[in-house]
Amino acid sequence: MPPNGSQARRDRILHLATTTGLASVEELSRLFGVTASTIRRDLARLTADGRLARTYGGAVALTAHSEASLRQRTGEAYEEKRAIARWAAARVRPGETVLLDAGSTVGALARELRATKDLTVVTTGVTALNELADSGSVTVICLGGTLRQVSQGFVGPLAEAGLERMTFDRAFLGADGVTAERGICEAELRQTRLKELMARRADRTYVLAHGAKLGRAPFHAWATLPPGWTLVTDATAAPEAVEAFTARDVEVVVTEPEDDT
Repeated sequence: MPPNGSQARRDRILHLATTTGLASVEELSRLFGVTASTIRRDLARLTADGRLARTYGGAVALTAHSEASLRQRTGEAYEEKRAIARWAAARVRPGETVLLDAGSTVGALARELRATKDLTVVTTGVTALNELADSGSVTVICLGGTLRQVSQGFVGPLAEAGLERMTFDRAFLGADGVTAERGICEAELRQTRLKELMARRADRTYVLAHGAKLGRAPFHAWATLPPGWTLVTDATAAPEAVEAFTARDVEVVVTEPEDDT
């Protein structure tokens, strides 16, 4: 049930902006059962207090939405990421050439691929490089470029030029957030540009995102994806979040943590 009182409603709006990044006046009006004028007054108050920044179309976004570092993300949803990584690794066949993005979930996939025979891995991620550096059965190719220290991934024209000269059996992409309508959300355009190129160069594209990332839009840079991509998530994903993707003909795989006992 929506919270009572204007202050409680504003606090809830702020929480929604923190977790999902964007919301329209119309959406907030329906959610809280109040008029659009009331929501606009709430947004004006939050903006005046310096807690939100208004954007076009009545949307709102947090003024300071920091990007978590790779070190911070590595410890989050560990079992869920591991289940996603195991499912993804099972798709890879010996003799294939696969493309691995930067990120903690894709890094977990790299760990699962260490023993795969006759495999070529091309990557932009430092985590994947570290996981596969001493594998005797995997050929590793690093796409160079400018290193983003916060994500431990390479971006920029050098990485893009390398991608243009290769094709891949499969590409595995990470995401700060992913929505059915817009695709992958990231902190900056260099990342989203690179992810779009990755998807275009692969026969099959998989987005690896644990349940909390579905429907999230914490930033304003987006990567659109070609038809036929697959979302791989876990059982913590809300059913309505999964349904938003399947309604748009996106294949969704929901993984379960394995019992290692």
